[in-house]
Amino acid sequence: MSLTVADFIWKRLQEWGLHRVYGYPGDGVGGLDVALEKALKGKHGNDTGMEYVQVRHEEMAAFMASAHAKFTGGVGLCYATSGPGAIHLLNGLYDAKMDNAPVVAIVGQQARTALGAHYQQEVDLVTLFKDVASDYVAIATLPEQIRHLVDRAVRIAQNKRSVTCIIIPNDLQLLSYKDPPLVHGTTHTGVGFPAESKVPELAGLQAAAKVLNEGKKVAMLVGAGCLDATDEVIAVADKLGAGIAKALLGKAAVPDDLPFVTGGLGLLGTKPSWDLMQDCDTLFIVGSSFPYSEFLPTPGTARGVQIDIKGDKLSLRYPTEINLVGDSAETLKALLPLLEQTTDTKWRDTIKSNLDDWWKVLEARAMDSADPINPQRVFWELSSRLPENCIVTADSGSVANWYGRDLKFRRGMKGSLSGSLASLGAATPYAIGAKMAFPERVVIGTIGDGAMQMNGLNEMITISKYWRDWSNPKLIMMVLNNRDLNQVTWEERVQLGSGKTESTQSIPDFPYAKYAELLGLKGIFCNEPDKVGAAWDEALAADKPVILEFFTDPNVPPLPPHITLKDALNFMTMIPSEPELGGVLKNSAKELLSTIVPGR
Repeated sequence: MSLTVADFIWKRLQEWGLHRVYGYPGDGVGGLDVALEKALKGKHGNDTGMEYVQVRHEEMAAFMASAHAKFTGGVGLCYATSGPGAIHLLNGLYDAKMDNAPVVAIVGQQARTALGAHYQQEVDLVTLFKDVASDYVAIATLPEQIRHLVDRAVRIAQNKRSVTCIIIPNDLQLLSYKDPPLVHGTTHTGVGFPAESKVPELAGLQAAAKVLNEGKKVAMLVGAGCLDATDEVIAVADKLGAGIAKALLGKAAVPDDLPFVTGGLGLLGTKPSWDLMQDCDTLFIVGSSFPYSEFLPTPGTARGVQIDIKGDKLSLRYPTEINLVGDSAETLKALLPLLEQTTDTKWRDTIKSNLDDWWKVLEARAMDSADPINPQRVFWELSSRLPENCIVTADSGSVANWYGRDLKFRRGMKGSLSGSLASLGAATPYAIGAKMAFPERVVIGTIGDGAMQMNGLNEMITISKYWRDWSNPKLIMMVLNNRDLNQVTWEERVQLGSGKTESTQSIPDFPYAKYAELLGLKGIFCNEPDKVGAAWDEALAADKPVILEFFTDPNVPPLPPHITLKDALNFMTMIPSEPELGGVLKNSAKELLSTIVPGR
């Protein structure tokens, strides 16, 4: 039996090694829906077959594809119908684009005969996707095009670490597939990812080594590009006697139990990382496009070396002297023999001392009383309980502060969030994407109540649909219920000098744990500080997915690692207009006191 165009698309994607697709049906992809049902059963001579994950909203499909790419290192795949379905994909696709996660999006379109007629659900999809899929977006008009459209979309997504998009009109999906004829005006593509040149030239490596060897106080900043370069990063840091700070997407790149790993950098980062950057004489950036230049050394105070697989990311945040295009692991491996072993331990001793003090500060802050639960304690109690090889996802908002700052990752763990886009609502689809890719691992999603109400509640339905298929059913969605869009509230206070605007920031209370029970999942509610640890133990022991709800205080400040004079003045300015002033002042005083005298 001959293949339809839709049949061929799924078959070809499997030949590329793409076996899981996140999506939602519609008449714009009717042919793809029908063909996918056959592909799920492994027909057309492919024993593996496709795995289809039906989401509740197309945006979630794109987020899951982005998470798949981030956690597996492979290409994520999603699809949606024409018009509104295609439009819904955009936010999740921008998340992938901005975090350099390779994702292929397949979208439907109205019949070719209707295009240009202002037809129902007719949207100019090439124009719509041209920015998010700037490296490759194309619409098919003939069956003979399909092969090269699929091949180029997958190859470019992987090679460029970007989003690509193929648009397939619904009438074309039902036609018989044809290979392109061998005539003028056709092209003939094949399956296979390109072998990449991953190591810079020797002269560049030697120049980088010279700068690094001359440094007395070297600071490394590592990002998502180092997630598969843990051993190489540690070996280089040991040879240089360097300290290592991490961009948020690189949290899992090196374990936090090493005495020279200072944790995150930036507003969500640590005081030791701030000190590392301010006191170093050499900055070595590897696999990171960390955006906040104000947290890096003042230009001119430190020499700079940078490695990135993408040349356009070099010397972008800091005027680095030597710039190397290459894979982080392979380039560090080639650089290592050229580096001189540092014997002076003063720099490392300072870093360790700063870290020892910092962890005491964090514990003291976490144990400060609040009304009723301090959100930091929720993460502090989780940190020592993190299962081996677990995967942790975080949402945007105040949870990202505690995720980035209070959780100590050990070797083998994975974690991610919407980094450059910082989109609200990514933690739940990220958790699902992680669990689909690694069903044997424990997955823990951390999310605020605003993000949970935005779309997390809907995707709990997706979890209820699929969890029985997982080899390990443990998936925990932890919700901080503080009835507040907390991160923005604190940004208003500290950055704008304005009190909380209750009309925009206050959100409804909702029984998240009880909602889990309605779905046949487990719900746990905790509003007592001394029972936080026991609540985590109960969730981690559960034999089904859990919503773990903590009733937390919205007025515990997510203190930055460095408070500027402007921040302090804005805080004072907001006092007359702050409706919850008592709680804000009391909790801020406790946090500051714990910072100054952590053992009080």
